[in-house]
Amino acid sequence: MLDQISSNSERKRVYCLYRVSTIGQVEKDDIPMQKQFCREYCQRQPGWEIVKEFSEKGVSGFKVSAKDRDAIQEIQRAALAHSFDVLLVFMFDRLGRRDDETPFVVEWFVKNGIEVWSAMEGQQRFDTHVDKLLNYIRYWQASGESIKTSMRVKTRMEQLTQEGHYTGGIVPYGYRLEKKGRLNKKNQAVGDLAVEPDEAEVVRLIFEKYVTEGYGAQRICKFLTEQGVKNKKGRNIPTTSINRIIKNPLYTGVIHNGDCTSELIPELQIIDEATFQRAQELMSDRLKHHSNVPLNTSGRSLLVGNVYCGHCGGRLTLTTSGRKYVRKGGTIRREIRARYPCHYNVRHPGECDGQSGYGVDKLDNLIDKIIRMQFERIRETPPQALIKEQRSRETDYLQAKVNLLKGQYEEKQKEYQALRAETVKVIQGLSKLNVDLLNSLLTETEEQIHLLEHQIDEAEAGLVTLANGADQIKKEYEKLITWADLYDNCTFEAKKMLIAQFVKAIYVRRDYEISIEFNVSFEEFQQLYLEKETEENKMPGAETLLTFA
Repeated sequence: MLDQISSNSERKRVYCLYRVSTIGQVEKDDIPMQKQFCREYCQRQPGWEIVKEFSEKGVSGFKVSAKDRDAIQEIQRAALAHSFDVLLVFMFDRLGRRDDETPFVVEWFVKNGIEVWSAMEGQQRFDTHVDKLLNYIRYWQASGESIKTSMRVKTRMEQLTQEGHYTGGIVPYGYRLEKKGRLNKKNQAVGDLAVEPDEAEVVRLIFEKYVTEGYGAQRICKFLTEQGVKNKKGRNIPTTSINRIIKNPLYTGVIHNGDCTSELIPELQIIDEATFQRAQELMSDRLKHHSNVPLNTSGRSLLVGNVYCGHCGGRLTLTTSGRKYVRKGGTIRREIRARYPCHYNVRHPGECDGQSGYGVDKLDNLIDKIIRMQFERIRETPPQALIKEQRSRETDYLQAKVNLLKGQYEEKQKEYQALRAETVKVIQGLSKLNVDLLNSLLTETEEQIHLLEHQIDEAEAGLVTLANGADQIKKEYEKLITWADLYDNCTFEAKKMLIAQFVKAIYVRRDYEISIEFNVSFEEFQQLYLEKETEENKMPGAETLLTFA
């Protein structure tokens, strides 16, 4: 009996672990509550003494593995060093909520001579097979609760997003939080997004520079720094933030949360959908180095990236060279000369029979005149002239085809019904047709009906495609008219962007013979233009050949 009392009163060194999953639990002081309860529990156990306490704040026991939790790792190292005897937690789920991991962590401690206790649930033992099963079931239940909680939170977040409400996170540049009377489940006022007018103007400027003038994120960053524009923290806006702004669909007035989106919220819209989509296309094309995006818009050359040698097909690059001239009186004048050299010709002399290079000013001026002439002809050509006659003929033909096929379909249906009626007469012995012949006629008629149904569907789809094609031509025409109106009055950078979108490729041969492939997608305009093409297209000192892609 005395030996038992002595054993029970033996001193045991205790490590305590406290954990909360969310910042909200931290703010509610959940850890002090756990700490107080565990300390009181230790005082009631003979010989127990707390030698160290660990606190994990904002650590999910479900999402974060034990191997990634510093506290668990340190406690395991201490267990191997026999630095303590008892691991005490408020509840066992403070050790974790992963059914594929936490039960084995608990078992590991016990196998290494550490008693694992919960101030609410007692000691976890492994004396029998049932103990192991109960240990696993406990964390299986905890894992299930975490999954259900996660699903409830996700569903509610999706509902809030669909309703157009802000669900947390960093407030994007261009917006602020504003309390508009909405309350959360605890009856506390919460903030919703509202446009910050001054920042919204900066966002519009960023998109304008990116889409219209071809600025990249680094160049926009430099421009904003020079203009003294700051972010919410009063610092310069870095390139990473500019890229995030360009990719953020919230600026179109639609809130995104994972795969869930809200309806358009006009009061949150800063950028129109077309501008945003154009920015995404440009970003993708820049990564792929597509020709409809200038390689750079900062220089004073008009054609970098989409001009090629007409002899070898090699890209013409841009080089500059300078010379100094000393004038009378000792003043120095610098002259900068820019050229478009054929890269292949320079590196492989004699293999390309074209010129080694072309003057930037001369070639740019020729292309500028051709582009202006093209835009002027587009202005003079109403969209109805592009589509009316040909579309009318094609529509009439397809409509007549549909009507004819439908007439044949109705006749076959009547024929099929007559054959079905004849079947009854065959059964009654009143028909001169035999069963085999009747079945053959029915099968043949069914096949003809199915074929006619397929042909009618194809013809009607053709009508829809034709109508959509006409709408597409009108959209293309409107886009070209917009480009034509912008071209004369835009900045040099914007002019380069317009040419990159309007022109697919420019091929230059000796004596500045030029061939241009345009990014014009509708055939009627191309045909109309080619019919009007005459000798007036030839620029002084150059032969101009205009072709279309």
